[in-house]
Amino acid sequence: MNVVEDTVVHMVIPSSDLGFLVGHIDRVEVLKNDGTDAEVVVYWGIEEMQRLVRLYGEAPNPMLKEYDWPGLYAPFVHQRITASYLALRDRAFCFNEAGTGKTSSVIWAADYLMTQKQVKRVLVICPLSIMYSAWQADIFKTAMHRTVAVAHGDIAKRKKIINGEYEFVIINFDGVGTVSEEINKAGFDLIVVDEANAYKTVSTKRWKVLARLLTPTTRLWMLTGTPASQSPLDAFGLAKLINPSGVPKFFGAWRDKVMQPISRFKWAPKKESKTLVYQALQPAIRFEKADCLDLPEVMYQTREVPLSPQVERYYRMLKKEMLISAAGEEISAVNAAAMLSKLLQLSGGAIYTDTKEVVEFDASPRFNALSEVLDETKNKVIVFVPYTHTIELVSKFLTDQGVSNEVINGAVSASGRSETINRFQTQEHPRVLVIQPQAASHGVTLTAADTVVFWSPVMSVETYLQCIARIDRVGQKNAMTVVHLQGSEAERRIYQMLQNKVDMHESLVDLYKQELGI
Repeated sequence: MNVVEDTVVHMVIPSSDLGFLVGHIDRVEVLKNDGTDAEVVVYWGIEEMQRLVRLYGEAPNPMLKEYDWPGLYAPFVHQRITASYLALRDRAFCFNEAGTGKTSSVIWAADYLMTQKQVKRVLVICPLSIMYSAWQADIFKTAMHRTVAVAHGDIAKRKKIINGEYEFVIINFDGVGTVSEEINKAGFDLIVVDEANAYKTVSTKRWKVLARLLTPTTRLWMLTGTPASQSPLDAFGLAKLINPSGVPKFFGAWRDKVMQPISRFKWAPKKESKTLVYQALQPAIRFEKADCLDLPEVMYQTREVPLSPQVERYYRMLKKEMLISAAGEEISAVNAAAMLSKLLQLSGGAIYTDTKEVVEFDASPRFNALSEVLDETKNKVIVFVPYTHTIELVSKFLTDQGVSNEVINGAVSASGRSETINRFQTQEHPRVLVIQPQAASHGVTLTAADTVVFWSPVMSVETYLQCIARIDRVGQKNAMTVVHLQGSEAERRIYQMLQNKVDMHESLVDLYKQELGI
């Protein structure tokens, strides 16, 4: 039993462990050893506790006693626990749910290690969309005494920042590969990866680049609120970076361990896969919002939006063509996804042809439904629109109606997104943000809104949950509403799967066959 005092930890350990403990921790005093159990005193300090964690998996935490927690806001209890957990571990996962403030937890942990002279420089690798609005902004608020720069732009600018003396450097996923040699020489002793699912596949270039950056002494913390959300296979790449001994050497062996074949080309998770994934993705800490935040509940609405006669006619024609094309052919997941996407585009009011041209349709019923939603709340609203040209239609409609709005999509620069988000959060206008889900579904706080509208469904459970988490976060003061606009069978089926958190990747072919009635 460990007893923690101001400067020491009293421990009783098996006598057989004594030599190992003394060999790994300098400041140990043996009080008693009867050959079976040994009573020892370990003197308090971050290095001693880190070594205890390596030996036993846990230890008391000096950070909770010593650190002064700087910043504009006092940390929640779960943020203190998260930060102190990471500070004791060289490599670890943080799986705290979206909206629990894990960015600040990581910043506090890194700042504490800097005060202890254990860390000099931190490299934060994250999506382009949250470099400024989430990470840089949170460092300004949480550790304003530290220097920070965003390594974004041309290669010369990135190299200059990386080779500078900034204590925190923020870079996007694919930017790392272009300056990996400079990073390797720049003295980053802590690497933080946000939205770590981007590194789930060991065969990708970005995974290999990160793996080469890691030395035996490099600290690595990986963050995601949705680990292995699509498949148990996703855990392999993450574990190979944090806990390589927790998974087999090769991917095929891991697949055989957690999956079983149910047909020639289809695999399903084994019953024990959840346990195996949990064991592989260690050490890890996770807090859900229900555990730590008193946020208003999220209410869901489904609004049936009839397809206009024009859309209805072309919808039937498109399905007929698909049915003819599918006759006697094996349908792949890739083809199923592409065909379902066409049905969703048509339902939303605009479709891309095979020659990349855009054909617009009458979407007036859906526009009317959006107007109704806007009329029902005095607060700001976010509209998630998956397809680029449809975003333009929605924005134009809002402008014509006199509703102030701005757009965030893949064409908007990172700094532009940050400026738009800041206006949305701090100023009266814009009232509505029209967002392409992939462009701002991670890490961004948009609590000025209390309503999220899905113009059309997205085709990823993770993206769907992350979109909702933009408003369901620290700082939200209002009851929240998520509105699904649906008019076609394809939309109804996909929304149902999203709400039930069904793995869509595994079900695309079945979903497509249901839609075609085959």
